[in-house]
Amino acid sequence: MLRTLGTLALSVPPYLRYIGVSAVALAVDIAVFLILIAVGMSPAIASGLSYLVGMVAHWFLSSRFVFGAYLAQPGVGRGKQQGLFFVSALAGLTLTIAIVGLGDWFGVDPRLAKLLAVAVSFNATYLMRRKIVFA
Repeated sequence: MLRTLGTLALSVPPYLRYIGVSAVALAVDIAVFLILIAVGMSPAIASGLSYLVGMVAHWFLSSRFVFGAYLAQPGVGRGKQQGLFFVSALAGLTLTIAIVGLGDWFGVDPRLAKLLAVAVSFNATYLMRRKIVFA
C-alpha cells in the first residue's frame, strides 16, 4: 500500500505533497497538544512535546513522499540528513515554544498562539529542508 501511495504521490507537485505531509504531521501534533493541555500540562511544554511527536511523523512522511528522490541511502549519508532534519525541527520547535509561551504570557488563547506558531515554523522549516536537508 505504501508503494502505491508513493507512486501516486509522485504525480503531485512537491510543494503540494509537502503541504499534505505537513497536514498529517500537524494533525498528529495538534491532537497530542490538545490532549496534553486537557490533562493540565503547561501550554508551552505541551506545544514542545507535541511538536516533537509531529516531527517524527513528518520525517517518515516527507522523506518518503516529498523528498524521496533525495533521500540518502542508509548509513552515514542518511544519518547526516536525519541530523539536519532534526536541526531544522529544533529551529521550528524553538519558534513554536517561544510563540506559544509569549502568547500564554500575554493571555492569548493557547490554541490561537499555536496556530500562529504553526504558520511561522512551517515556512521556516520548509525553506531549511528544501535548501539544506534535501538539497
